[in-house]
Amino acid sequence: MTTPAETAQATTAILESGAIMLGAALVFVTLFRRLKLGATLGYIVAGALIGPGVLGLIHDPEQLTSVTDLGIALLLFIVGLELQPSRLWRMRKDIFGLGLAQVILCGVALSGLLYLALRLSPEAALAVGLPLSLSSTAQVLPMLRSDNELNTPQGERAFSILLLQDLAIVPMITIIAAMARIEPDPAAPVGWRLALYTLLAVIGLVIVGRTLLNPLFRLVGRLGERELFIVAGLFTVIGSAAVMHALHLSVPLGAFVAGVMLAESPYRHELESDVEPFRSILLGLFFLAVGMLLDLAIVAARPLVVIALAASVIVTKTILITVLSRFFSASWTRSFRLGLLLSQGGEFGFVLFAQAAAARLILPETASLFGAVVTLSMATTPFLMRLTDWLERREERGGDGLDGPELSPETSAIVVGYGRFGQTVAQMLQAKRIGVTIIDKKPAQIELSGEFGTKVYYGDGLRIDLLRTAGAETAKVIAFCNDNEGGELSRNAIKAVLDAFPQASVMVRVFDRRHLIELRGLDLALAERELFESAVVMGKAALRASGVAPGEIGRVESEYRMRDCDRLERQQETGDIRAGWENSFGEGRSLPDEEPSTV
Repeated sequence: MTTPAETAQATTAILESGAIMLGAALVFVTLFRRLKLGATLGYIVAGALIGPGVLGLIHDPEQLTSVTDLGIALLLFIVGLELQPSRLWRMRKDIFGLGLAQVILCGVALSGLLYLALRLSPEAALAVGLPLSLSSTAQVLPMLRSDNELNTPQGERAFSILLLQDLAIVPMITIIAAMARIEPDPAAPVGWRLALYTLLAVIGLVIVGRTLLNPLFRLVGRLGERELFIVAGLFTVIGSAAVMHALHLSVPLGAFVAGVMLAESPYRHELESDVEPFRSILLGLFFLAVGMLLDLAIVAARPLVVIALAASVIVTKTILITVLSRFFSASWTRSFRLGLLLSQGGEFGFVLFAQAAAARLILPETASLFGAVVTLSMATTPFLMRLTDWLERREERGGDGLDGPELSPETSAIVVGYGRFGQTVAQMLQAKRIGVTIIDKKPAQIELSGEFGTKVYYGDGLRIDLLRTAGAETAKVIAFCNDNEGGELSRNAIKAVLDAFPQASVMVRVFDRRHLIELRGLDLALAERELFESAVVMGKAALRASGVAPGEIGRVESEYRMRDCDRLERQQETGDIRAGWENSFGEGRSLPDEEPSTV
């Protein structure tokens, strides 16, 4: 039993450690942000400085592990929230084709390189090489989000690889456990039992999500208490993590599945905003712990080895990912950018190195050495991203010789996408002598428009920096007329534009009902389904050709619009795309004839 003095001493130690860690994080993350080196590197450097290897202000960083693991779980929960099952199915080729090929080829290549260069045993080379094939989800995803690229085809391809890498942690844990040189924990499943338990646990979480989680959040939504949303969101993450941990399975995988189950909920955006602050601080603590656990003495003793190994990892992964992406029909430039983006080691490498050391496949010193290799490779990512930005700007300015919007005159309207939809919007504005800056990213469309005397500028109109060069800060109208191919007109992308340019009336060409539901709640000047009005016009013409009286045609149109609007509201409230279907017209559900009026 602890005495009051011991309790007071423990409380003081916790408060002092918390103040030191948060203070160091505040200083270094601010500094590294200003230097455009990324928050992740700032956390790691701060941790290394206050850890046992330098100032020794924190003596036992391993105590943070159980808390910081929740940061990874929260990250994957938020990733899952953004990934509707329909989108997951659409991305299956990149996930299970490109992603699986990347993990296998990079893992085998790096294992072979370590086996030959460092003369490690085959088991040790695999235990280190396979984790090095993983990239940093915690570093890459925020970069894609901040650059508004997560929902672009390139961003989805990177996300697909990262997702498969996160799923690959389970078999990697199994491989390391199978090669272990110590007696396994009798309570922990191994081999085929681990795979079977994982599959059953995922199925169980899916069933729970369908039967309990969605009704739970509908109930919380009706109550309208924000605090309950936060509690329910954290309960979902921690509950799924606790189930997976109790079964000795992947905690992040459980959180990811829970997020996917709520991806089509109408409350997912509120959930994301409520959970995000907890994710940020816990993930920051994770990287602080990584920095504190680095054995800088080993790094200082072999600096050239660390640099050479980090360079080998970056070059090997860049080459292999570039070739694989090109094989999956991407251009060489985009493939190279993807290779650079995913060339670093990942945060799960630290976890797997520790497990390999515990299994006596490698020495603790080796785990520290490769932890430093991963950290150094992560430190290069911001610089490599600057290189990819330069390549992108070069691609936009050069190559096809197309002008970017930085050359456009200042106008009061910006039209993004100059297909059949954008042409109508732009020409109607020009009918009243309103200046329009037109942006499109399809060179063939730009060249065709030029033949008709219309100046269209080349670029991705969803990039905030590109919109800014086009004069978006003073524009009255920003109209997104893209066809939303690949889902680039996502909620996050449009919200970023609204936040950056609040003075502009932002209008969006909406693809379908699901897209309109996704954009619900944003302060848009207009969100119009692209085929709705033209379909109504054709429906009226079809009724007229069928001999229906003009008065009845008007009544059908009015009733259809009212029912469609009611159905859309119910879909938004419930998150169920089938809601209100019984009120739509169909076989056996026709509009009753209007009763004749009596005088």
